[in-house]
Amino acid sequence: MAMSENNQPASAQNAEVCFSPDKPLSLPELEAMAKRLRRSIVTMIAQAGSGHPGGSLSAVEIVTTLYFHTMKHLPGQCHWPERDRFVLSKGHAAPLLYAVLAELGYISVSELATLRQIGSRLQGHVECRLTPGIEMSAGALGQGLSFSIGAGLAARLNNEKHRVYVLLGDGECDEGQVWEAAMAAANYKLDNLTAIVDNNGIQLVGWNKDIMNLEPFGQKWAAFGWHVIEADGHNIAQLIDAFARAKEIKGKPTVIIAHTVKGKGVSFMENNPDWHGKAPNPEELKIALKELA
Repeated sequence: MAMSENNQPASAQNAEVCFSPDKPLSLPELEAMAKRLRRSIVTMIAQAGSGHPGGSLSAVEIVTTLYFHTMKHLPGQCHWPERDRFVLSKGHAAPLLYAVLAELGYISVSELATLRQIGSRLQGHVECRLTPGIEMSAGALGQGLSFSIGAGLAARLNNEKHRVYVLLGDGECDEGQVWEAAMAAANYKLDNLTAIVDNNGIQLVGWNKDIMNLEPFGQKWAAFGWHVIEADGHNIAQLIDAFARAKEIKGKPTVIIAHTVKGKGVSFMENNPDWHGKAPNPEELKIALKELA
């Protein structure tokens, strides 16, 4: 992404830029953006003294690919009717989405320092009434897929061509509402809906396999009537291909099971359940930023 003289993304200087698959960032630019976002995530969580680094870091490439390559959206107009919708069902990964919105000019980069502060628009879980660019308020897990089905059905009824993307956590898929929604989406043949599961293997207090084993995960989604794509959730080229393939599927919704590493990019956070919801101290932040340089 082109940078301005004050080290701000060019998009943040011109909020009327429309991002679309016709003019995406290149693969090297996307990879550089992912690293930049990781630095923002650990910095804002450290400044706040609380937050969820593990699941924010694991989904960086997924959300980077969507916002800077795949989706059509207009930062200067949050309610532009033709925009693709992105729903963050795993709402505790708010720092990731805030970092993206700041890079795009939906909010200012300086506002990231207000994460979780009283009176801030950047709450610990995303809030659509406060923050520009947020489609759904989140907090209670399991609801984003149901919301996204409503958005997809509305688009169909209105003969609108935009797509709906929803990011779920794998631990979130313990929720019964996820599977009720999965059944409904297939029943209504919602081929304008793509779900992505951040499949990092860890939930709040431990490994999924020890708490509520999801396997065979892909077969479950297929049994509910979904088209299933599996990808390396940190390989942007694979994600680009997966999103392109999802657009071609007709008559059923698509789920992309993105295999990821919780805490990706920071050695002491990777695959460590302790970093689900803990902020790094100043020394840990220094180490993390050095690793992400």
